[in-house]
Amino acid sequence: MADRVRLLAAAALMGALSACAPSLGPPPPGRVVAMPAENGVFRAGDFAWSQAPGRNTLAGSLGHAGPVRYSCAGATVVLTPETPWSTRRMSVLYKSAVRAALPADDVRSRQSQAPPGDSNPFVKRAVCDAADHFNFVGLPDGAWYVVTIAKPTAAGSGPTLAVMRRVTTRGGKITTFEL
Repeated sequence: MADRVRLLAAAALMGALSACAPSLGPPPPGRVVAMPAENGVFRAGDFAWSQAPGRNTLAGSLGHAGPVRYSCAGATVVLTPETPWSTRRMSVLYKSAVRAALPADDVRSRQSQAPPGDSNPFVKRAVCDAADHFNFVGLPDGAWYVVTIAKPTAAGSGPTLAVMRRVTTRGGKITTFEL
């Protein structure tokens, strides 16, 4: 009988503790949750959340680690909303859905393997300034992929790189990051 009481008490305690476990909860107000795209299929509806106005800012710069100095000055910086399609596409092109700096020719060579689709109506663009800085303003909460081209500052010192990083916006804040 005492074992049964201990077992019931332990079960009750576990139940109470599991009630305290964090949950992600419902999506933000006004956000429609789309079913995940199968096999990286492009669905324009998956991008709808990114078109809402927001109060977030992404302030980025190109990092300068390593022996070869790179610059993105004058290059277009593309901000793509994270969707099942864009995640799959980044994974194929950059061999990562988080962060990469790879020779641009290698990334281009995988274009035919990436899932097809046209995200251009949903991407945002900025230009990298002479100090290798860029920003995006008025963004809603969410996850994004930042992509640009970086060239070596000394001719012949390295390949042109395609640089990608996943970043998130939340809470009407300025998020600073380095590519």
